[in-house]
Amino acid sequence: MVCVGIPVAAHAAKAKPAKAAAAPAGPTEIRLVHQLGPEREEALQKLAARFNEGSKDYRLVVQAATWSDTDAPHMAILEGSAEDQFLGAGKPRYKALSGVMREAGVPLQTLKPPAMMDRALTDAKGQLLALPVGLSTPVMYINRKEFQRAGLNPDAPPKTWFDLQQALGQLFDAGSKCPYTVSQPGRVMIGNTSAWHNEPVAARQGKGERPAFNGMLQVKHVAMMASWHRARYLHTFDAQSEAEQRFASGECAVIAAPSSSWTDFRRKAGFDIGIAPLPYHEDFPGAPQNTLADGAAMWVAAGKKPAEYKGVARFVAFWLQPENQVAWQRESGYLPLNRAGLFAAQSDVLGADLENVKVAVAQLGNRPATADSSASSFIGRARVLGILDEELSAVWADRKPAKEALDNAVTRVQAMFPVPR
Repeated sequence: MVCVGIPVAAHAAKAKPAKAAAAPAGPTEIRLVHQLGPEREEALQKLAARFNEGSKDYRLVVQAATWSDTDAPHMAILEGSAEDQFLGAGKPRYKALSGVMREAGVPLQTLKPPAMMDRALTDAKGQLLALPVGLSTPVMYINRKEFQRAGLNPDAPPKTWFDLQQALGQLFDAGSKCPYTVSQPGRVMIGNTSAWHNEPVAARQGKGERPAFNGMLQVKHVAMMASWHRARYLHTFDAQSEAEQRFASGECAVIAAPSSSWTDFRRKAGFDIGIAPLPYHEDFPGAPQNTLADGAAMWVAAGKKPAEYKGVARFVAFWLQPENQVAWQRESGYLPLNRAGLFAAQSDVLGADLENVKVAVAQLGNRPATADSSASSFIGRARVLGILDEELSAVWADRKPAKEALDNAVTRVQAMFPVPR
């Protein structure tokens, strides 16, 4: 009989009780905070759910919350004053997105940052510091029912500011209590109107630039808006969102508002909405040029673990997949983040769902951006826009003429951002 021996190692293992196997570690949690509002939070939660379904190693948690240094999340979607505070003086609170993706070995499939995009999102080499998830540009919306009631053709919206003035007169004569309003006046009337006419808002001085948004175009446009305000064609409101609420309720017939507001208007308005590019002044040969893209961006926190950054990179790559880009554009109204999303926006298959993106993209790329029509280093900052809105309010109240208000705004901004020598 052949005797089969038992290996010593196996015998020893049999002789000693095996240690209990360690419980498998759960997925690493990655937190994303935002303040985008309930409708867009729903879109974010859907995106997170799809990511979590296909991820064994990471679990994304989305929360409507403010940024906190004491309990910093891995990612934060920031805009306006919250972003300004986050980027304030001191030790950087973020890790550049391009570096996060490169170190994780995950390709960053985004569009090359265009010159008309807020430059705060790129470094000196043009590399993305944050993901511009909430970009939009101002466009014109019309209440098609009100246009028809006033004898206007909603399929042929006004192309110039003079044409719009004529249309507003007809709307007023037909009984409209608010023919025209504007959301974020400083952003529309100064920043984007200047770029749309290829007129600068800043001038080079030494190693920096100084504000220069009190030129002929800006003064002419604000003076025209002041005349509309006196004629009751233009109505302005103190609260930032009130103009959009008045349009969605049907009170105002025309509004200049962010392209992303398309989704909100379609949810809330009980009437058909038309969308068109911003009007332009015919007597400026550079018009129409291009408008500017700005809005919320997703920043990655500094000081996290390499494994956590890898999870962030995987989520960013997931967000940039074509099907997720289409869903995000449709549900949020924001502009495409990469070429796949851009192609989807041009497709006729999605119909009116992405009509705002089609108009916005065409307006942004109407002509190649120039030095004068590109984003400046300060015009889109929350504090600067606040100054512009304050000075414009003085114009609407007939306390200052357009030139004095814009001169005063330039002086105030110059004091806030002195030119380096």
